[in-house]
Amino acid sequence: MTVNTQQPDLSDIHHNDWVKRYLPASWGPYARICRLDRPIGTWLTLLPCIAALIQAANGLPDFWRLFIFCLGALLMRSAGCTINDICDRDFDKHVARTRYRPLTSGQITLKQAYVFLFAQLALAASLLFFINSYSRWLAVLLVPIVFIYPLCKRFTYWPQAVLGVAFNWGMLMAWSDTQNTVPAAAIAMWLGAVMWQIGYDTIYAYADMQDDIKLGLRSTALKFGEKGLIWLSGFYAATALLWIWAGLDMGMGWGYGVFMAIIVLHFFWQLYTFDISRRDKSFALFRANIWTGIFLIAGALLGSATSI
Repeated sequence: MTVNTQQPDLSDIHHNDWVKRYLPASWGPYARICRLDRPIGTWLTLLPCIAALIQAANGLPDFWRLFIFCLGALLMRSAGCTINDICDRDFDKHVARTRYRPLTSGQITLKQAYVFLFAQLALAASLLFFINSYSRWLAVLLVPIVFIYPLCKRFTYWPQAVLGVAFNWGMLMAWSDTQNTVPAAAIAMWLGAVMWQIGYDTIYAYADMQDDIKLGLRSTALKFGEKGLIWLSGFYAATALLWIWAGLDMGMGWGYGVFMAIIVLHFFWQLYTFDISRRDKSFALFRANIWTGIFLIAGALLGSATSI
């Protein structure tokens, strides 16, 4: 496989951003290790969860529940990033995108990272007091998945699937906390989100492919290789079919169908634009998936307002 490596520096640390300008110097590394400076992952975790809250409530969710789930998404995504950097600290220094991350570049010590992780998990655990018992058990089940994910790239080509399970777990909890049940349609929405994540995170993985080969790490991008477009098409098609079926089963109205059509068109655009040899384009397409989440929320809102 020939990949064009003559690309601009795509380090995910921007040294003159708001963290550098506005936070005390001692705070900066902690803001960066939990990705406060790069919130795209938090949005991709939160947006489908908000859509699930809307669907479970068949309209606008309770404000307090929405606040707790937003905070939970932020804390768990941040903790997951810290765990990831602890596990990958010896790999990150050899990867162009990650070489300036705080732990691998020596801005914080391993001990400091562990203490910070404990604080993150303690804050996340405090949210358990504000959700029902069903959701607490689901939250407990999520924790080992979050810890396992960073290790997956060492022994499986499917770390993106594990990440998809963890990233979108809040969708199941949205239903369990709102209705004290998780119906088949909610599980279908969650499975669709997992398929979606495998798709867009594979696009992201293509940017790291050459570094992963050198380090002996695995990903769906390496698994799919030159057939990436075919695989991505299959995962995005599965996403659309699962979301459409789930919406029908929930009794979502015509408004939901409108935004499902928009999501399908957005997927077509991504697939048309995708180019294995363009690392910068892979990053741009990955970020563009925030629109998928926005369209999903809009569909849930309009679908609930026009429900059958």
